[in-house]
Amino acid sequence: MLPYLVLDKAFFVFHTSLIAFNLFGWAWQKTRLANLIALLATAFSWCVLGLWKGIGYCPCTEWHWQVRARLGYHDMPASYLVFLIKTLTGEEANPETVDFAAASAVLTALTLSAILNARAFLRKQGPA
Repeated sequence: MLPYLVLDKAFFVFHTSLIAFNLFGWAWQKTRLANLIALLATAFSWCVLGLWKGIGYCPCTEWHWQVRARLGYHDMPASYLVFLIKTLTGEEANPETVDFAAASAVLTALTLSAILNARAFLRKQGPA
């Protein structure tokens, strides 16, 4: 049981940190490329893997829910963000609102990351 308790906490920290990095990693020059890669991986998971698993699919959520099932939690929401909001605030969040906000935030972060990474790449190329 102890390994699953540790995994549960580790997934909580890792997944929450990944979300924060996806949203704000573009802000620092040293993390921009890694941020773009993480955002593209997230978009791939949500949109491409989502064709088979359901749009918005996240392997971190699936693996975390498997760990939590071993701990006896069987009524988990489809969205990690709904779970995170409930865990941090005690409040129930509307899943559709959360999904819309998440998609909007990731699209905004992806746009910023792509623009800043492209600009840095073009600067390194120098004049033609």
